[in-house]
Amino acid sequence: MAERDRPQPHQVQVHTQSRYDQGGGMKSVLPKKGPSTSQVLAVVTLLPVGGTLLALAGLTLVESLIGLAVTTPLFIIFSPVLVPATILVGLAVTAFLTSGAFGLTGLSSLSWVVNFLRQVSGSMLDLAKSRMGDAAIQVGQKTKETGQTIQQKAPEGKESTGGRT
Repeated sequence: MAERDRPQPHQVQVHTQSRYDQGGGMKSVLPKKGPSTSQVLAVVTLLPVGGTLLALAGLTLVESLIGLAVTTPLFIIFSPVLVPATILVGLAVTAFLTSGAFGLTGLSSLSWVVNFLRQVSGSMLDLAKSRMGDAAIQVGQKTKETGQTIQQKAPEGKESTGGRT
């Protein structure tokens, strides 16, 4: 039993492979077969597209730098007007977004209250119905008792008035 618990040694086989052919030289480093036709077509097709996009990106960068160089003096000259206007627009946007958030919060709160009242109203309605039924029974009993009391006192009243109606 103790022999099964001990870890058994593993046998490892090592095969050495030369990365380079025995011939040596630069040719042994390069792949033995050339690129496929689809790879060549992909490079031929995408090279002009990539070059064109790179040229457009460079032109856009140059145009942005020229525009910045032209408008910087205007920003400096008009900064006493632009800074307060920017602050005002920023505050107006902030107020608009805040009012929308408050409105959304109010609507969601109102929706929650309505759903809560709908859930509670079923049990409350049953409770109100049972209380109204109990009140109706009590009123009926009181009416019956009052009617009986009146019937008992009616003959007494006739006797005390002397039989006149």
